[in-house]
Amino acid sequence: MSESPEYPSYPQSSTPTDQAPAPARPGTVEGAFWAFLASTVIGLLGGVLIFANRDGIAETLRNANRQRGGNLTDAQIDQAVNVAMITAVVIAVVIAALYLLFAFKLRAGRNWARIVLTVLTALQLLSVLIGQSTIGSYVAVLAAVVGVVLSFTGPSNAYFASLKGPR
Repeated sequence: MSESPEYPSYPQSSTPTDQAPAPARPGTVEGAFWAFLASTVIGLLGGVLIFANRDGIAETLRNANRQRGGNLTDAQIDQAVNVAMITAVVIAVVIAALYLLFAFKLRAGRNWARIVLTVLTALQLLSVLIGQSTIGSYVAVLAAVVGVVLSFTGPSNAYFASLKGPR
Protein backbone atom coordinates (compact mmCIF):
# COMPACT_ATOMS: atom_id res chain seq x y z
CA MET A 1 0.00 0.00 0.00
CA SER A 2 2.90 2.37 0.50
CA GLU A 3 4.26 1.73 -2.98
CA SER A 4 4.86 4.94 -4.90
CA PRO A 5 4.01 5.08 -8.56
CA GLU A 6 6.88 5.03 -10.99
CA TYR A 7 7.50 8.37 -12.63
CA PRO A 8 9.44 8.69 -15.85
CA SER A 9 12.92 10.08 -15.34
CA TYR A 10 13.71 13.39 -16.95
CA PRO A 11 17.11 14.84 -17.73
CA GLN A 12 18.44 16.86 -14.83
CA SER A 13 20.30 19.38 -16.99
CA SER A 14 18.86 22.88 -16.94
CA THR A 15 20.48 23.89 -20.23
CA PRO A 16 18.68 23.12 -23.48
CA THR A 17 20.33 20.34 -25.43
CA ASP A 18 19.69 21.90 -28.84
CA GLN A 19 22.02 24.87 -28.19
CA ALA A 20 25.66 24.56 -29.11
CA PRO A 21 28.19 25.56 -26.49
CA ALA A 22 29.63 29.05 -26.79
CA PRO A 23 32.70 29.19 -29.02
CA ALA A 24 36.08 29.63 -27.42
CA ARG A 25 37.26 33.22 -27.27
CA PRO A 26 40.21 33.65 -29.65
CA GLY A 27 43.49 35.15 -28.56
CA THR A 28 42.92 38.16 -30.79
CA VAL A 29 39.85 39.16 -28.78
CA GLU A 30 41.81 38.64 -25.55
CA GLY A 31 44.63 40.74 -26.97
CA ALA A 32 42.20 43.48 -27.98
CA PHE A 33 40.68 43.43 -24.49
CA TRP A 34 44.08 43.83 -22.83
CA ALA A 35 45.13 46.53 -25.30
CA PHE A 36 42.01 48.55 -24.45
CA LEU A 37 42.69 48.01 -20.75
CA ALA A 38 46.26 49.25 -21.21
CA SER A 39 45.00 52.28 -23.11
CA THR A 40 42.55 53.02 -20.30
CA VAL A 41 45.16 52.76 -17.56
CA ILE A 42 47.62 54.95 -19.46
CA GLY A 43 44.88 57.52 -20.08
CA LEU A 44 43.96 57.55 -16.40
CA LEU A 45 47.58 58.01 -15.39
CA GLY A 46 47.78 60.96 -17.77
CA GLY A 47 44.67 62.43 -16.16
CA VAL A 48 46.16 62.06 -12.69
CA LEU A 49 49.57 63.40 -13.75
CA ILE A 50 47.95 66.71 -14.65
CA PHE A 51 48.27 67.56 -10.96
CA ALA A 52 52.06 67.48 -11.33
CA ASN A 53 51.83 70.29 -13.89
CA ARG A 54 49.64 72.59 -11.83
CA ASP A 55 52.25 75.35 -11.57
CA GLY A 56 52.87 75.31 -15.32
CA ILE A 57 49.15 75.66 -16.04
CA ALA A 58 48.82 78.50 -13.53
CA GLU A 59 51.83 80.32 -15.01
CA THR A 60 50.39 80.00 -18.53
CA LEU A 61 47.10 81.51 -17.34
CA ARG A 62 48.92 84.35 -15.52
CA ASN A 63 50.89 85.19 -18.67
CA ALA A 64 47.72 85.15 -20.78
CA ASN A 65 46.01 87.36 -18.19
CA ARG A 66 48.85 89.92 -18.30
CA GLN A 67 48.81 90.00 -22.10
CA ARG A 68 45.08 90.72 -22.12
CA GLY A 69 45.12 93.55 -19.63
CA GLY A 70 45.27 91.72 -16.27
CA ASN A 71 41.61 91.69 -15.18
CA LEU A 72 41.95 88.53 -13.07
CA THR A 73 43.48 88.31 -9.61
CA ASP A 74 45.90 85.55 -8.61
CA ALA A 75 43.14 84.00 -6.49
CA GLN A 76 40.81 83.87 -9.50
CA ILE A 77 43.55 82.32 -11.64
CA ASP A 78 44.25 79.69 -8.94
CA GLN A 79 40.55 78.93 -8.75
CA ALA A 80 40.33 78.56 -12.56
CA VAL A 81 43.31 76.18 -12.50
CA ASN A 82 41.69 74.07 -9.77
CA VAL A 83 38.39 73.89 -11.67
CA ALA A 84 40.15 72.96 -14.90
CA MET A 85 42.20 70.23 -13.23
CA ILE A 86 39.26 68.70 -11.39
CA THR A 87 37.17 68.82 -14.56
CA ALA A 88 39.95 67.08 -16.51
CA VAL A 89 40.26 64.31 -13.93
CA VAL A 90 36.49 63.76 -13.76
CA ILE A 91 36.30 63.53 -17.55
CA ALA A 92 39.25 61.12 -17.59
CA VAL A 93 37.57 58.87 -15.00
CA VAL A 94 34.23 58.87 -16.86
CA ILE A 95 35.91 58.06 -20.16
CA ALA A 96 37.97 55.33 -18.48
CA ALA A 97 34.85 53.78 -16.94
CA LEU A 98 33.13 53.73 -20.34
CA TYR A 99 36.22 52.26 -22.00
CA LEU A 100 36.29 49.52 -19.36
CA LEU A 101 32.60 48.78 -19.83
CA PHE A 102 32.99 48.53 -23.59
CA ALA A 103 36.18 46.44 -23.29
CA PHE A 104 34.42 43.89 -21.09
CA LYS A 105 31.46 43.81 -23.48
CA LEU A 106 33.88 43.29 -26.38
CA ARG A 107 35.43 40.40 -24.49
CA ALA A 108 31.95 38.93 -24.03
CA GLY A 109 31.44 38.96 -27.79
CA ARG A 110 29.25 42.03 -28.22
CA ASN A 111 29.81 43.39 -31.71
CA TRP A 112 28.28 46.77 -30.83
CA ALA A 113 31.05 47.25 -28.24
CA ARG A 114 33.67 46.58 -30.90
CA ILE A 115 32.10 49.30 -33.06
CA VAL A 116 31.84 51.79 -30.19
CA LEU A 117 35.48 51.18 -29.24
CA THR A 118 36.49 51.73 -32.86
CA VAL A 119 34.68 55.08 -32.97
CA LEU A 120 36.14 56.15 -29.60
CA THR A 121 39.62 55.17 -30.77
CA ALA A 122 39.19 57.20 -33.97
CA LEU A 123 38.14 60.22 -31.90
CA GLN A 124 41.07 59.67 -29.55
CA LEU A 125 43.45 59.48 -32.51
CA LEU A 126 42.05 62.72 -33.97
CA SER A 127 42.43 64.40 -30.61
CA VAL A 128 46.07 63.39 -30.40
CA LEU A 129 46.81 64.49 -33.95
CA ILE A 130 45.04 67.85 -33.68
CA GLY A 131 45.69 68.94 -30.09
CA GLN A 132 48.66 69.22 -27.83
CA SER A 133 49.61 65.76 -26.67
CA THR A 134 52.00 64.03 -24.35
CA ILE A 135 54.00 60.87 -24.80
CA GLY A 136 51.44 59.10 -22.61
CA SER A 137 48.57 60.08 -24.88
CA TYR A 138 50.47 58.78 -27.91
CA VAL A 139 51.10 55.47 -26.14
CA ALA A 140 47.46 55.25 -25.03
CA VAL A 141 46.16 55.84 -28.55
CA LEU A 142 48.67 53.34 -29.94
CA ALA A 143 47.38 50.69 -27.51
CA ALA A 144 43.78 51.49 -28.51
CA VAL A 145 44.64 51.24 -32.22
CA VAL A 146 46.25 47.83 -31.56
CA GLY A 147 43.01 46.83 -29.79
CA VAL A 148 40.91 47.89 -32.78
CA VAL A 149 43.15 46.04 -35.24
CA LEU A 150 43.07 42.87 -33.14
CA SER A 151 39.30 43.06 -32.76
CA PHE A 152 38.86 43.04 -36.55
CA THR A 153 41.22 40.19 -37.49
CA GLY A 154 39.92 36.94 -38.96
CA PRO A 155 39.58 34.94 -35.73
CA SER A 156 37.88 37.88 -34.02
CA ASN A 157 35.45 38.34 -36.90
CA ALA A 158 34.60 34.63 -36.79
CA TYR A 159 34.06 34.82 -33.03
CA PHE A 160 31.70 37.78 -33.26
CA ALA A 161 29.84 36.21 -36.18
CA SER A 162 29.36 32.95 -34.27
CA LEU A 163 27.81 34.82 -31.36
CA LYS A 164 25.55 36.90 -33.58
CA GLY A 165 22.83 34.25 -33.52
CA PRO A 166 19.98 34.15 -31.02
CA ARG A 167 20.72 35.28 -27.48
